[in-house]
Amino acid sequence: MKIKRALLSVSDKTGLVELAKFLSERGVELISTGGTMKALQEAGLPVTYVSDVTGFPEIMDGRVKTLNPKIHGGILAVRSKKEHMEALAAHGIKPIDLVVVNLYPFAETIAKPGVTEEEAIENIDIGGPAMVRAAAKNFKDVVIVTYPSRYKGLMEQLAAAGDIDEKTRRELAAEAFRHTHEYDGMICRYLENIK
Repeated sequence: MKIKRALLSVSDKTGLVELAKFLSERGVELISTGGTMKALQEAGLPVTYVSDVTGFPEIMDGRVKTLNPKIHGGILAVRSKKEHMEALAAHGIKPIDLVVVNLYPFAETIAKPGVTEEEAIENIDIGGPAMVRAAAKNFKDVVIVTYPSRYKGLMEQLAAAGDIDEKTRRELAAEAFRHTHEYDGMICRYLENIK
């Protein structure tokens, strides 16, 4: 299987453990953050904390955790470019081949009666969209999955072929950009309508 390392960081944990178990059983190293990591640990799965990858703690109430070259370098490196692979080696960065990320529940947060502006703003995801967009940009080398409804097909294709074909990678990338586009649109509308 070409996927050796996966970063999982999801608000919607539907199907997460099943996917992570599937990956782990195939020797894929799992990297994760906060609540996702806790869910994986509770399921008895081996998982590496993102701070152990970056060498930097989560700071500012979790506002800064994945915004780090050890994460984004691993996602954005073009595997066929010698200079990119040399940069990874020079800086001790390992490639990340699969990114499974869905974003903070902004829509659910602002739908709550009496939600404060501060609470809404704290549910604007920054690191998630950055990882989603980075993986989608580099879809030929990195698989990006933003919806749990995609997990079954992903597992089926990996079980059958050992990798994800380029057509599916491209579809997932387009879906990922649609996901961040819709998310940003929702935030924009919220901010424009604050009285």
